[in-house]
Amino acid sequence: MRYGYIGLGNLGVQLAASLLREGFALVVHDRNEAAAEPLRARGAAWVATPRELATQCDAVITCLPSPAVSEAVLSGPDGILAGLRRGGCWIEMSTLGREEILRLAAMAAESGIDTLESPVTGGVHKAASGEITILAGGPQALFEAHRPALAAMGGEIFHMGPLGSAALIKVITNMLAFIHLLADGEALMLAKRGGLDLAQAWNAIRASSGNSFVHETEGQLILNGSYDIGFNMDLACKDLGFAMKFGREFGVPLDLAGMTAQTFIRGRSAYGGAAQSTAIVKLLEDALKTDLRAPGFPARLTV
Repeated sequence: MRYGYIGLGNLGVQLAASLLREGFALVVHDRNEAAAEPLRARGAAWVATPRELATQCDAVITCLPSPAVSEAVLSGPDGILAGLRRGGCWIEMSTLGREEILRLAAMAAESGIDTLESPVTGGVHKAASGEITILAGGPQALFEAHRPALAAMGGEIFHMGPLGSAALIKVITNMLAFIHLLADGEALMLAKRGGLDLAQAWNAIRASSGNSFVHETEGQLILNGSYDIGFNMDLACKDLGFAMKFGREFGVPLDLAGMTAQTFIRGRSAYGGAAQSTAIVKLLEDALKTDLRAPGFPARLTV
């Protein structure tokens, strides 16, 4: 099966590289042609438009920054649906709301195209190693048909149920990660202002009941000062907005998520939408004029 990949940002380029590494024939596109150079050097074919890519593929994978961009790439005059043959498949790895993925899937179905959602979670470093977690939603048979490609890109793979199920669990996991990030910043600041050695405090938390995936990963980037997680404030605010929408839809009061969303809105205002999401901890550092730095921690995560 020949796949196309559209969206070669921090995450997408790593997922596409995993497909190449596992021997899949791949055609790629991004509005920034230079982003495709590492993949072209490894054998991927480059095309100038989503439509042209789709004409050469059995299935097209997208990993894009917003529902609006996904819709434009899917259904625009030079979009995927203009080129993909009936019976083809669109695999959406972007983080969309449930309403968005169902609406766009209905548009694809009108053109005879199946849809599988498969957002990912775990971070860019996990994508680079092929160990990122994949959350799939859609018909079981469609999921099984594309399982080899999903397995090439990820580690643990969960089929969550019908289309829309993966959108919900992905938003839940991101909501938890952002809450944990704010909590970790506060915990590290308590340690710093309390006179503890921050490196030793980080190790103690990692070995304690207070540990989290976010502490083990983004906590290191806070202590380094790079904050470089490969995920920005705009994306964080988008995902938290999805979470709050789900809360209203299902009648669940999301007090912690609500406070976290407001904090990220303040962070975006202070540092810009392109700032690293981990830099949200700078709000606390700047307010207290106290940085959270310790030697021996990496600027980027590699494992």
